[in-house]
Amino acid sequence: MDYNNFEKKERAKKRVEELKGFYIHFMVYVLVNIMISTVIIVSHMHNGDSFLESIWDFGTISTWIFWGIGIFFHGMKVFSFNPFLGRDWEERQLKKYMEEDKKQAEKYK
Repeated sequence: MDYNNFEKKERAKKRVEELKGFYIHFMVYVLVNIMISTVIIVSHMHNGDSFLESIWDFGTISTWIFWGIGIFFHGMKVFSFNPFLGRDWEERQLKKYMEEDKKQAEKYK
């Protein structure tokens, strides 16, 4: 196997590990939030609230919301979605710094 194929395989392996990490994170998010929500809902219903009041209580949905924000950003990173500093921005910055290095090297010739 030549170096280029080895490099491609390593990048693919890294990508698979990132995807696996995201899917595990997502599954933990769903399972833990179901358990937390169930405990909160049962507790509220035990105290006399209705089922709908228990579900729409901020304490019940807050974990879903705030942890969901984290899941969203994790997914953006894993699936390479970055509207502000995307692939084009990276390429422009690389070219810019390569040109600066080239000018610095030519200055001392």
